[in-house]
Amino acid sequence: MKDLSQGHEGKLISRFAMPMLLGNIFQQLYNIVDTIIVGKFIGIDALAAVGSSFPIIFMLVSFILGITMGFTIIISQYFGAKDMNKVKRAINTLYIFLFISSLVVSIAGIFLSESIFKLTDLPAQIIPMATQFLTIYFAGMVFLFGYNATSAILRGLGDSKTPLYFLIGSVILNIALDLLFVLGFGWGIKGVAWATVFSQGVAFIAQILYLNRYHSFLQFSFRELRFDRKIFRQGIRIGLPTGFQHTFVAAGMLALYWIVNQFGVTANAAYSAAGRIDSFAAMPAMSFSAALSTFVGQNMGANRPDRIRRGLRSTLLMTAGISLSISMVTVFFGRYLMMMFTTDPAVIELGRMYLIIVGAFYVLFSTMFALHGTLRGAGDTFVPMIITLLSLWVIRVPVAYLLSKYTSIGLYGVFWSIPIGWLAGVILAYIYYVFGGWKKKAVVKYHDDGGRID
Repeated sequence: MKDLSQGHEGKLISRFAMPMLLGNIFQQLYNIVDTIIVGKFIGIDALAAVGSSFPIIFMLVSFILGITMGFTIIISQYFGAKDMNKVKRAINTLYIFLFISSLVVSIAGIFLSESIFKLTDLPAQIIPMATQFLTIYFAGMVFLFGYNATSAILRGLGDSKTPLYFLIGSVILNIALDLLFVLGFGWGIKGVAWATVFSQGVAFIAQILYLNRYHSFLQFSFRELRFDRKIFRQGIRIGLPTGFQHTFVAAGMLALYWIVNQFGVTANAAYSAAGRIDSFAAMPAMSFSAALSTFVGQNMGANRPDRIRRGLRSTLLMTAGISLSISMVTVFFGRYLMMMFTTDPAVIELGRMYLIIVGAFYVLFSTMFALHGTLRGAGDTFVPMIITLLSLWVIRVPVAYLLSKYTSIGLYGVFWSIPIGWLAGVILAYIYYVFGGWKKKAVVKYHDDGGRID
């Protein structure tokens, strides 16, 4: 456990973010290796099938994981206020909520996947393969939710290293099982899905065994789980906007795939492969944003708003430097990055253009995520949801449609819509941050003289 309300802000945030960044890098390395295995050994149709499945997974899963973030913020604020009884009650309530939610999402995913693929105009020859992949993936949803919840709880308490170790083990196991099931057993796309489910299950069970052995305070037991209605309402209040925000993003991704699908399988495969690289490039910004949220949460609980301003400033500087470095790589070496996934020259060229257009503006993405991380950590998740809704559905999706359909740049219009949406998000988030309404959203309240009130 780590108290983030004492010490140099920039150093604390960077040290807390680095394990999460390494974990995300390992996760994205797995995704890239997974995509390489699919593209090289199963084929371009399988590459498009897996790529098209991700937005559906994200749409059905991200809503619940967004709500989970609300509970994480509550945990971090109570931990900052040193109220350990409420920390434990918040953890128990989160677990109960997620076990029920995982069953609902599993059923919805299994029965709705094929219909969603048809709505996005996914080429007909890809739908059976993509549906098969998702059916297996959603069958193991309880492991995904349990694993992510436990990792989020540990990070909310200031421990970002332990989740890293379990993630590394899960990724290594996942890659090994991919190779065994796809190359060894010849299971094709089913092998990729089963490898993911099995590795997530092992990771979740290992986390629970670790907590029960080394952290008596966090011990997990079905018999001792208790549901706290007040904390649940607080978690829903804070987490629901983030859940909707993630759902808007996922639906926006589906909308962009619908536009991309009008250009055929080659465009879908290129967009999917380049998107894997894009996700990898986004990891530093997302990791620092998550670290900043925990930092802000604990300092709001400790009544230290002065540290929050300095923490945001340090995060902006660090992520800007990292983002510019990544932009240089994607812009100048995009062709070689695409060649990892396929030898098809048309797919490589389209992916290269995506990485040039989108990759040049990663600094906008990192700035937007740092601002959103500050707002969420303070407990203000409604405004980031509105900002995401506007930048995505009022700006990005309409721009993608109009540029791709009514201008000569065609598919490239979809690519340009992404940084345009980021720019809108940065402007809106900064304006709200300056006005300061987010400072009044904390779960733990204080009098002006520094005394705490409940």
